Amino acid sequence: MEKMYKVRFNSDYIPLIDEDAPRYRIIIPFKKLAWFTVALPFFGFIFCVVWSIIYNFEAATSTHCNVFNVLPSISAAIGHYKPQSDVWKTAIAIQVVIRALILVMYYYYYQQTVYRWAQGVVNIALFSYAVENISLVTLSFWTSNENYAFHKLSFITFLLMSFVHMIVATYICKNCRSSVRDPSESKSCVLKVRALTLNVISILSACYFFWRHNQYCEPLVYSMFALSEYMVVMTNMMFHLTAAWDFAERRLLVSTRGLRIV
Repeated sequence: MEKMYKVRFNSDYIPLIDEDAPRYRIIIPFKKLAWFTVALPFFGFIFCVVWSIIYNFEAATSTHCNVFNVLPSISAAIGHYKPQSDVWKTAIAIQVVIRALILVMYYYYYQQTVYRWAQGVVNIALFSYAVENISLVTLSFWTSNENYAFHKLSFITFLLMSFVHMIVATYICKNCRSSVRDPSESKSCVLKVRALTLNVISILSACYFFWRHNQYCEPLVYSMFALSEYMVVMTNMMFHLTAAWDFAERRLLVSTRGLRIV
C-alpha cells in the first residue's frame, strides 16, 4: 500500500497522495509556479523594451512634438512592432490561465482565513482581480494601432482595477484575518504594502510627466513618463508575486485525472 503524505493548511489536513491516486503524476510547488507566472510577463516586457530600443529606436521613441527621447512607451514597446507584440501576447496568454487558477485559490483562501463580516470586501478583491486580468488580455491583444479607443479603455480599466485590488487585498491582509498569519503570510503582507506604496508613487509620477510632456514638450520628459509606466508594471508584478508567500505550503498535483491543489 502506498504511503500517505500530508500537508497542513490552517487546522485541516489534506492528503497529498491517497491510495486511489493515479500512478503518473507531477507535483509542482506553488511558490515556483507563482514565480514562473510573474517571470513570463516580466521577461517578455524586458525583451519588448530592449528590442524596441535596439531595432525600432526612432519610431518607438518619437512623439508628436519630435523632441529627443531614449525610452519607448509601454504601448509602443509591446504592441507596435514584431516580434515584440508576438512575444508579449504569448506571455500574457500563458499567464492568464495560471492566474485564473490563482483566482480560484484566493477564493477558498479567503473563505478559510477571513472574517465573515469581510466577505463583501473579499468579493471586491476577487472581482477586481478578475477584471484586471481580463483587461490585461484585451489591452495586449487589441493594441493602440489596431483599436485605439478600446486599447485606451482596457488600459484605464487595468490601472483602475489593479489599484483597487491592491488596496483591498492589502486591507484584507492587515485587518480582516480570522486566524494568525504564519511567517510566509506575514512576509506577503509586508511586500503587499511596499508594492502598493511604490505603485501609487509610480502612477503619480507617470501622470506628472505625461502632463509636463504635453504642456512643454521638453526633451527626455516623455522618457521619464515611460520609465514611470515601467515602474507601474513592475510594482504590479511585485504585488502579484506575493501569492508565492500566501500559498507557500501549497502544491499543484497534475495527473491523468486533472488538477488538484494540495
